[in-house]
Amino acid sequence: MPGHDAAHAHAVYPLPPEEGAAEAAPTEPEVIDVAALYAEADAAAGESLWRNCRACHSLEEGRNGTGPSLHGVVGRGIDTIADFNYSGALLALGDTWTVEALNTFLENPRSAAPGTRMSYAGLRDIQDRMNLIAYLEAASQ
Repeated sequence: MPGHDAAHAHAVYPLPPEEGAAEAAPTEPEVIDVAALYAEADAAAGESLWRNCRACHSLEEGRNGTGPSLHGVVGRGIDTIADFNYSGALLALGDTWTVEALNTFLENPRSAAPGTRMSYAGLRDIQDRMNLIAYLEAASQ
């Protein structure tokens, strides 16, 4: 804008609701059918997502890295690799690495299991998470 300078800039704040205006009703959280999405998952597409994990994890049974081996993780008990020193935070997710538990954890590990030592920021796209979980399961066969 010609003649505009920072000295004349101003903050813009939302206007208060007009008197008598109805407040928006709280929205219900979206329900996602994880099982249906997992049934459509593409393990081959998940293989490319594995690069995010392999810096710290292995798919080789019994070979831990910074993180525990992910061989057989789908359906395995949480915190059950005998020679890995877990933080204990993962137990907040339950007893077993179900597809649902893995989905929740992979979306945002620190939020799903406060206190986890896993530094991964998370995988935001649910279909990417389903594809990665399908790859982890297929690679463990």
